Amino acid sequence: MEIKILNLIDGSKKAEGLTVIIDVFRAFSVACYAFEAGVKKIIPVGDIDIAYKLKKENPDFLLIGERRGKKLEGFDYGNSPAEFEGVDLAGKTIVQTTSSGTQGIANATGAGEIITGSFVNAQAIINYIKKQNPEKVSLVAMGSLGSTITKDDVLFAEYIKNALEGKPNNFSTMVNEIRKCPSGAKFFNPDMDWAPEKDFDMCLALDKFNFVLKVDQEDGQVFLKKV
Repeated sequence: MEIKILNLIDGSKKAEGLTVIIDVFRAFSVACYAFEAGVKKIIPVGDIDIAYKLKKENPDFLLIGERRGKKLEGFDYGNSPAEFEGVDLAGKTIVQTTSSGTQGIANATGAGEIITGSFVNAQAIINYIKKQNPEKVSLVAMGSLGSTITKDDVLFAEYIKNALEGKPNNFSTMVNEIRKCPSGAKFFNPDMDWAPEKDFDMCLALDKFNFVLKVDQEDGQVFLKKV
């Protein structure tokens, strides 16, 4: 098994084989919490206008997402897992667009298979990759805005790579590193009310979920489903 760590939108364009698009803070942590709240399907899109168009055509759809961390106008939810606590979304379809994670999915056109990546379902991802046993694995750390490398996504890629190669991980050390870096520190800045402190812990709740989110297609429409 050949395992490569790639970065940002450019990295997603180079991804081959079984590809993990990584967005710890916060898109693909949010997606897991949304499925826990009962969501039936998530449609990830890179373009905001596509999200609005899908909502217009399907009034029952919910819109979630952000640009530069902040909830978009007319959207039902932003990009905070804390927003999904205690919410019943049974049977709902969500359209999700974010600055990094969904951009990675949209640009990974050379991937053989795509799943999402976050610490909240890390072991499920590791188990899935081992079961599939692909020749190539691409771990794409999407970073900030898909253009700036961030420690949270890179450390997650290293976490998965180490596990697949039988090497140890020190998760508590990783959490401490992430807390100190800009992508983690923002959750402790009271001026950034769109990044509540609670999100930090929710996005780093290791192995909270036992499912993988896989990108699939139906009638030309890309969507995430639980596996």
